[in-house]
Amino acid sequence: MKRKLRVGVDAGNATGGPIAVEILEKLGCEVHPLYCDMDGTFPNHEPDPTVLENLRDLRELVIREKLDVGIAYDGDCDRLGVLDHRGEVVYGDKLMIIFAREILSRRPGSVFIAEVKCSKTLYDDIEQRGGVAMMWKTGHSLIKARMKEVDAVLAGEMSGHVFFKDRFFGFDDGIYSSCRLLEILSATEKKIPELLEGIPLTLTTPEIRVDCPDEIKFDVVNEAKREFEAQNLEIIEVDGVRIIFPDGWGLVRASNTQPILVLRYEAETTERLEQIRHLIESTVERIKGEYLKASN
Repeated sequence: MKRKLRVGVDAGNATGGPIAVEILEKLGCEVHPLYCDMDGTFPNHEPDPTVLENLRDLRELVIREKLDVGIAYDGDCDRLGVLDHRGEVVYGDKLMIIFAREILSRRPGSVFIAEVKCSKTLYDDIEQRGGVAMMWKTGHSLIKARMKEVDAVLAGEMSGHVFFKDRFFGFDDGIYSSCRLLEILSATEKKIPELLEGIPLTLTTPEIRVDCPDEIKFDVVNEAKREFEAQNLEIIEVDGVRIIFPDGWGLVRASNTQPILVLRYEAETTERLEQIRHLIESTVERIKGEYLKASN
């Protein structure tokens, strides 16, 4: 650490707390712990930083104590969530931009992998800075295998899985990822939003999860893909279907592990975001209804 940082840590009473607090203190951070004692009943909130409600207490802590950053870990501590000094969520694709910029300053031309839910701004920024950005499937085993195939130095997911091959071993470790972020922050007087200077302003939704039975979820996605193709829309089929518009995109994919569909959207304006979301969700809901009716 080049300078002392004031860091809030919410481990959700899961496994990361005792280890993370000790490591960050030894690195010279002023740590403000929150729910860092292990308790498998999770009395305060579920240890899942992708759920905004689970970050509420950490946000209050960051704002009240005027901290530099807030860090949250999931249950087994392979994922992290981040709040900036204002208490605003920094999603996984924005973290990837920060990490990729630092790596490219040392390793020009490096290869990066980001999953299909990530913002277009991530892929564009890496390419503009001389890196190679590849879109790939969601899932840590799939991403780690792809990293080996293409010799990627970094990969990441919206969920907070970040895989460092640069100065690390190519797997996802929430504490290590948070230390890399703090290292970058400590080397400058900038706040996190300033580390994202030059990124075009777009509007994005969080990851949206829609219940859908396992036996029909892949059929629903495939039928949606056929309908969007019939409308002559541009499609990316890396994982599910990512529908490309001149001013945004929308995603529909079936979860590999749960009976849900995962949706996300990005656009240049609020109005356009809602239009894209309505087009895709109305199509998906109609198709899902037809399959449910047929199965009954």
